Amino acid sequence: MSNARIDNHFLTHPIFGLVSRVASKEGVRAFVIGGFVRDCFLGRKTDDIDIVVEGSGTAFAEAVAGAIEAESGHPCTVACFKNFGTAMLHYRGTEIEFVGARRESYQHNSRKPIVEDGSLEDDQKRRDFTINAMAFSLQKEDYGALVDPFGGIADLAKGIIRTPLDPDITFSDDPLRMLRAVRFASKLSTPELLFHISPECLDSISRMRDRMTILSAERIAEELNKILLTPKPSIGLQLLEDTGLLEYVLPALDRLKGVETVDGRGHKDNFSHTIQVVDHVSEAEAAAGKEPNLWLRWAALLHDIGKPASKRWDAASGWTFHGHEVIGARMVPKIFTALRLPLTEKMKYVQKLVGLHHRPVALVDEEVTDSAIRRLLFDAGDDIDDLMTLCGADITSKNPVKVAGIKRNFEIVRQKLVEVEEKDAIRNWKNPITGEYVMEVYGIPPGKAIGVLKEAVKEAVLDGIIGNNFEEADAYMRRTAESMGLTPVK
Repeated sequence: MSNARIDNHFLTHPIFGLVSRVASKEGVRAFVIGGFVRDCFLGRKTDDIDIVVEGSGTAFAEAVAGAIEAESGHPCTVACFKNFGTAMLHYRGTEIEFVGARRESYQHNSRKPIVEDGSLEDDQKRRDFTINAMAFSLQKEDYGALVDPFGGIADLAKGIIRTPLDPDITFSDDPLRMLRAVRFASKLSTPELLFHISPECLDSISRMRDRMTILSAERIAEELNKILLTPKPSIGLQLLEDTGLLEYVLPALDRLKGVETVDGRGHKDNFSHTIQVVDHVSEAEAAAGKEPNLWLRWAALLHDIGKPASKRWDAASGWTFHGHEVIGARMVPKIFTALRLPLTEKMKYVQKLVGLHHRPVALVDEEVTDSAIRRLLFDAGDDIDDLMTLCGADITSKNPVKVAGIKRNFEIVRQKLVEVEEKDAIRNWKNPITGEYVMEVYGIPPGKAIGVLKEAVKEAVLDGIIGNNFEEADAYMRRTAESMGLTPVK
């Protein structure tokens, strides 16, 4: 046991004193362990507390719940998870999880451990990294004493992600820990302290990466989501590439790597560009005071995913990627299916942004007409602001003068969007001419003519030929219908 102690201001949560009293009464030893201890030293806010007890975690949780009820006079519900030997309750806005100290062993073809009762030391050995293996005592005699057998506090100060035991064993037993190493390096890094995976762990991950094949797609996607939600996702995404994990977790992204050169002319590395765009989205959200939007970050991650399939060499214009946004949009459902990500409106949102991401940038290079703006607003709908965030993030170049020029033109597009929307109200536009109305006016059954008339009205509104109102739309419909040989019945 270390001589270090947790500062008193980290011990102020009332659950600690309560757990200490219950542990003394029950004759067991209890410790706070894991992420809460780590985040105390990092000064990071956390609402989750893990408590390990040398005994039954579920029985101890029930005893703590009883003490809470006696103290508050209100019921305290314990959720037990028998498959994991854990229990959880909520106390004063904080989620408290209890687990009995245990030792684990693994079979080679599974990441599900064989679990046996153990001591605190056994429990710390099974933890993924030294910075997550630290604990502090809740015993009366050494309350607040740090238990740090693997030097986690020193690793934390140096920004090192390291396993308590031989990394080959740690990563082979549970390959998910390889992804967790990447995620913690990305999550914990700050401008002041960049976290990195220790050399021996990096080497082990490179050798153990084929163990990823025993992981479920859901668990891989969960870690990818957490990496994307970090303040600087490129740290984790670059580590996935550096360690060779990328080809296992997202092979379509892995295929973006590299630069091909013909006659001395090369294209940019689309993988490096992509992770820079994801960072730019993160920075834009932070600057606007917004919560991270996971699906916007997925759109940033996949926005150029169609480039390998669309890459062509043209002797006159060099490398081209025509239609990559269309190909990329078609790939989104397949990628979401492979990772067991939700095939819901969230997937459709990502697909829409991937498919549209080139439109605002193309407007920068062309004359920004009201018609083009109306069509962009019509197609993007309520997602136009997120689309513009993505497109702004997509402006990257090693030439600062070029970037500045594109950004100036891009702001013109932004302003034009505001002006046209205020004037024409095209966002989420609904055709004032319905099929029912056409059938009523002309006394015709459902058929092709109705679609032709509705489409003609829509195109006229988007082109600015008529205003966005029923009166002008009705008059235009009647002129078009007359040219088609249709006569009103009323």
